[in-house]
Amino acid sequence: MTRKILRRSPVADRSSALHAGAWWLWALGLATAASRTTNPLLLALLTGVAGYVVAARRTDAPWARSYGAFFKLGLAVIVIRLVFAVILGSPIPGTHTVLTLPEIPLPEWARGVRIGGRVTAEGLLFALADGMKLATLLICVGAANALANPARLLKSLPGALYEAGVAVVVAMTFAPNLVADVQRLRAARRLRGRPDRGLKALLQVGLPVLEGALERSVALAAAMDARGYGRTAQVPPAVRRTTSALTLGGLLGVCAGTYGLLADTGAGYGAPVLIAGLAAALAGLWLGGRRSVRTRYRPDRWGARAWLVSASGTAVAALMIWAGDYAPTALHPPAVPLAAPELPVWPAVSVLLGLLPAFVAPVASREGHRRSGGGGLPAAAAEDEPRSLPFPKPGASPRTPTPEETPK
Repeated sequence: MTRKILRRSPVADRSSALHAGAWWLWALGLATAASRTTNPLLLALLTGVAGYVVAARRTDAPWARSYGAFFKLGLAVIVIRLVFAVILGSPIPGTHTVLTLPEIPLPEWARGVRIGGRVTAEGLLFALADGMKLATLLICVGAANALANPARLLKSLPGALYEAGVAVVVAMTFAPNLVADVQRLRAARRLRGRPDRGLKALLQVGLPVLEGALERSVALAAAMDARGYGRTAQVPPAVRRTTSALTLGGLLGVCAGTYGLLADTGAGYGAPVLIAGLAAALAGLWLGGRRSVRTRYRPDRWGARAWLVSASGTAVAALMIWAGDYAPTALHPPAVPLAAPELPVWPAVSVLLGLLPAFVAPVASREGHRRSGGGGLPAAAAEDEPRSLPFPKPGASPRTPTPEETPK
């Protein structure tokens, strides 16, 4: 029974692998849905959906391990928000007192700010929902980092954004590789019987980690120089100015439109401004791509599965925005009076649409990553590496087989 289920799961190769941009659209859709609600149950459901998809479809590449770091960062955000609510108080007035701290008197110019005082259950519930909202946004971004191959995402960027994309990809891959180096060195110290925790162990591990980061930086610079990075074609000055104006104006329009859609008010002008900004930005990117002289080897295709994955995230965001119009109380439960939050049915069903990638996305092949030794090239790049052939080079003398290689 297990073998049949595994055979039915689509296995990704270079021709059928999911586009990296589809994972980012799916994750941004979940993040948009999280920004439209403060219901702790819906936020927990969004976190569970993102975690299930990551557990079902991530690989053993270094960047795939970043989801745990983002999850811990989200938990830290919740704890910090609760600590601030306890120390600095909450703007929500409450009647259920949890504890009372000694209040520190502040000068006149700090009116409106207090340190200590009464801590209410309503204020803690409000702080918990606020912290969970930000934590869910971070977890959704971590899911995209764990599922999307940064190198393949860089291949799909337009030519005008290639230089900026390289900087972003290098920044995105630095932290996962740093975490992998720390785990590797700590495991090596445990095998040697040395302590791997504490300040002394951290100082002894820090130098090899920084040395490895420096070596990767030098290797990356040499590879970029060997591939002719930074070459641009000559274009007229008028085209360059038009490209800059369209790109800058389009990106500003995208930011303003996105803010209008994510904010509680302003959704009426958000969609037109976003569409106009996207059109201007795409025109600027198309003109800016004329300066790029690079070629693409085996470009990733946007197939049917990529459409399904990106559409699932978009559907979750659209349905959550629509639910904010007909059920605002369910998405934003009031903290006063104190009551347990309820799980609204239809918004919860719309969130479950985000589980679609766990069933339609192909399972990433791990053979290429194992060939690369787990810390070198990703699986997609390892498949492009030339393999040694058993034939001798032209002009070379044939090699005498060893006794182990001689057939019996």
